[in-house]
Amino acid sequence: MTEYRITLLAGDGIGPEIMAVAVEVLQVIGRQFDLQFEFQSALLGGAAIEATGEPLPAATIDTCKASDAVLLAAIGAPQYDTLPRHLRPETGLLGIRSALQLFANLRPAKILPQLIDASSLKREVVEGVDIMVVRELTGGIYFGQPKGIFATESGEKRGVNTMAYTELEIDRIGRLAFETARKRTKKLCSVDKANVLDVSQLWRDRITALAAEYPDVELSHMYVDNAAMQLVRNPRQFDTIVTGNLFGDILSDEAAMLTGSIGMLPSASVGAGKPGLFEPVHGSAPDIAGQDKANPIAQVLSAAMMLKYGLNQPAASDRIEQAVMQVLNDGKRTGDIMSEGMTAVGCQAMGAAIVQALG
Repeated sequence: MTEYRITLLAGDGIGPEIMAVAVEVLQVIGRQFDLQFEFQSALLGGAAIEATGEPLPAATIDTCKASDAVLLAAIGAPQYDTLPRHLRPETGLLGIRSALQLFANLRPAKILPQLIDASSLKREVVEGVDIMVVRELTGGIYFGQPKGIFATESGEKRGVNTMAYTELEIDRIGRLAFETARKRTKKLCSVDKANVLDVSQLWRDRITALAAEYPDVELSHMYVDNAAMQLVRNPRQFDTIVTGNLFGDILSDEAAMLTGSIGMLPSASVGAGKPGLFEPVHGSAPDIAGQDKANPIAQVLSAAMMLKYGLNQPAASDRIEQAVMQVLNDGKRTGDIMSEGMTAVGCQAMGAAIVQALG
């Protein structure tokens, strides 16, 4: 039996509900594939603020670092939006990514045949879309210095954020993106704003130089504004996209909505070593928290990504994905993906259906 220590960061809002479903799925898959999971919970985001006064306690960092993988649900709530920046839940999320040196975020956006009519775009536009966005995660404008709100000599306030990348930061995300593209259709599009930003010019120069190491991968470049347009105009032209932190944050959410619901999509944040962090791309949805309305599928698929990318258990991962597809084929839908003729279920019932499909 193979043993793994998994840290659970349930977080806020619907987080505990969808995490409970994912844990149950992992327990079942563990029995089927002779995997032993030791789960330990830690605090992040609003839950950590309430308990400790800070969004990322040192104990959480230590617990995560001692794990084989970290599974995160969701963080944030409106009541924390007025706190100083360093005390907000989102600062805790940035902090844990930095502490674990997770420099790359992998976000798939794949159109499922069962949900194609849930997309806000026409069927003929989104049918067959299968995109992987590789986002740089620990550099760029979210981490660059100087940053803050400062008073000028005239007394006027001035906000500053600095977009900065080193060659090392660009090269490591670039190599991971090329390797990811190799495992897919060998097409990589690098997105930047090199026509006006010096930092993007360096980005383009380094990605272009790396292409010589991957002659089997077709590399293209696209400005971020055009990429945003092309994602809704002709998304099938993309396979793997690599871009910086800010642009990746925006484009990956846009790509997610091609699928019809952000509640369906998982993500993986990885670095040079262990552990990786795996989370759904949606938020904490505090408006439906505790009402059994949440869609747990993105959380379940995040657990599947954890098995595949974090624990090297691809067969177990594939089995979870197959179970999710079976439940969708059976017509079960939470409210966010509901359509005519389907059967409405809540969070717990959807989880039970996935567990049943696992057999």
